[in-house]
Amino acid sequence: MQDSKHLTRILIIDDDEDDFFITSEYIKKISDRQFRIDWCYKYNEAVKHIRNKDYNFYFIDYYLGAKTGLDLIKEAVVLQCEEPLVLLTGKGNQMIDKEAMQAGAMDYLVKSELNVEKVERCIRYSLERSASMKAIRLNERKFRSIFERSKDAVFLANEELVFRDVNDATSSLLQFSKDQLLKISLYDLLEEKENNFIRDRIAFNGVLHDREIELQSKEGEKKNCILSLSVESDSNNQRYIHGLLHDITELKKAEKATLLAEKLAATGRLVQTLAHEVRNPLNNINLSLEQLHHEVSQVDDAEIYMEIIQRNSKRISDIITELLNSSRPAEMSLHSKPLQVILDESIAAALDRITLQKVKLQINYAPTPAFVKADSEKLKLAFLNVIINAVEAMQENKGLLMIGIESDKENHIVKIRDNGSGIAEENLSKLFEPYFTSKRNGLGLGLAATLNILQAHKGRIEVTSELNKGSQFTITFPAA
Repeated sequence: MQDSKHLTRILIIDDDEDDFFITSEYIKKISDRQFRIDWCYKYNEAVKHIRNKDYNFYFIDYYLGAKTGLDLIKEAVVLQCEEPLVLLTGKGNQMIDKEAMQAGAMDYLVKSELNVEKVERCIRYSLERSASMKAIRLNERKFRSIFERSKDAVFLANEELVFRDVNDATSSLLQFSKDQLLKISLYDLLEEKENNFIRDRIAFNGVLHDREIELQSKEGEKKNCILSLSVESDSNNQRYIHGLLHDITELKKAEKATLLAEKLAATGRLVQTLAHEVRNPLNNINLSLEQLHHEVSQVDDAEIYMEIIQRNSKRISDIITELLNSSRPAEMSLHSKPLQVILDESIAAALDRITLQKVKLQINYAPTPAFVKADSEKLKLAFLNVIINAVEAMQENKGLLMIGIESDKENHIVKIRDNGSGIAEENLSKLFEPYFTSKRNGLGLGLAATLNILQAHKGRIEVTSELNKGSQFTITFPAA
């Protein structure tokens, strides 16, 4: 009994039975292999065998009635046939030879020139080449699968970083469709200074390792990424660039939030220590003031000075209370309420200021109620602080204040944007720190209190700004 593992199944597709017998006799005389040889003379039946992968090898005659062997080879390639296809013809024809190889044939034999040696060599070389091709295709499918399924953005580009092939993660990160990406360069999404650095590194040694960059997506969103690039060459010695983008946007946001929380915690400890150290002598001053009030009431002008001391002592006490409130976790009474309602109340509270400043107001809310767990009074105060700051940053009669709500499955996002004076880049990181202010008479506690309230609502706040163009506060809440 023949071992099926070492048995080569061959199908001879020929409309002439005599030619089938001649070809099969040559195959049978090959002594170092085991074969099962079958005959098929119908084109459609041959297609069925190829589709079902019934054989390991196919000899195909050029003439098959209404259609040719070339037609069958082309159809087999469409069916993703990976088994060797060898074309047989009655006489040599260089044009048919070239066409057969271009169509996907593994070899081309002339029937009148056949012998055992030629047939054996054809079968051996074709099977070896087919095995190599299958291994290459298997690797290609494996690496294509890794390429497509990677959560990191993986891409191929030319030397000007114009995209040539991208995976789904690249499209998702940059917010362009694949077709759109194939028309642009990565340089289009970066600042000129960054582009110059990348060009220099690629020109110097053809490699860029783990460069932290900030790029801009199609929607204008800033993305923090780790970029790696390497220059490669294909089989034709054409240079291309393989690139990898690892999105660290959320990680950077978490780092900023952690750093800010640590700053606030340290500030809170300082405030509490300061309040304790100031209030003790302040209490002594107030007690002494009450005692003196009875003793010096008859002295001229004493009452005036006593009132000055009392008024300023109270002011110091009030400031300390405000400082403590800005550093303590806000106490909340949370209830489910739509953000649309809370924002409307905040806008109403700021309406006089908006009207006096002659600011144009644009409101764009999500059509469905954006429910969050909120202490509406405190959250209204937080929104009001942001809105008032935006109004104060804009010029009279030139201001545009845009307030919107967007929603997805997990979050509701409030965006408050102005076209005011903007915030200097060096001040953005200090914006929510207590006592930091750019206002002449400000204490710098409004946005610190706002952050405190938002954190108590599990909200995240991000600020983007450009000098003389305006600022945007983006506040993200978990959906209730």
